[in-house]
Amino acid sequence: MRFVPNMAALTGLLFLAPMLTAATPTRDWSATATMKPDGAYVIGNPAAHVKLMEWASYTCSHCAHFSNESAPVLKGQMIRSGSTSFEVRHLVRDPLDLGAAILARCAGPRGFAGAHAAVMAGQDAWLKKGAEYAQANADKLQAMPQPVAIRQLADAAGLTAIVKARGLSDPAIAACFADKAATDKLLALSATVPADLQGTPTFYLNGKLVPNVGWTQLEPQLRAAGAR
Repeated sequence: MRFVPNMAALTGLLFLAPMLTAATPTRDWSATATMKPDGAYVIGNPAAHVKLMEWASYTCSHCAHFSNESAPVLKGQMIRSGSTSFEVRHLVRDPLDLGAAILARCAGPRGFAGAHAAVMAGQDAWLKKGAEYAQANADKLQAMPQPVAIRQLADAAGLTAIVKARGLSDPAIAACFADKAATDKLLALSATVPADLQGTPTFYLNGKLVPNVGWTQLEPQLRAAGAR
């Protein structure tokens, strides 16, 4: 008995195939973060061909400017597509910076990318408030245990409110400030700065230092390396 194909059914399948392909969602890597053994966070696809690393400080105005300026393309396209990963390595410069880093990292792998961006985006407001509070209350802060003082400073600056708005609860925040092992790991990471570090921000592209650049200079280098 010969098999006679049903041409109408085959034609329907041919038309259906592109629809099935189109319906398959492309993964959005921009909200994915993975903590490395040394405590640095990698945002995006860990297996990305293009690997960008930044040594950053939350109290560094140039770091905040880079974060805000680069976001539509770096996060919205390059990291989102999976072609590029972005490693954040903290260079903690002062108590307010430490508080900001503790809170951003308190969001965990699922929330770090968004918390990092939100802290950078709000820097103008919280940095001014925090600096004013620290100056006016220096003696009181000095007398407190360090975790209490850092939390007090972060609260006064408005940093805590930023992460609360992203869903972190008071008990979770309190636990993060009380977690000495996590704070020690963060400070140990900060102490591993390479000899060729040029301050913050300093960028490395696929392991190679990219000196004295902002987003305008860095974007074409990322694209040349394969970011899309």
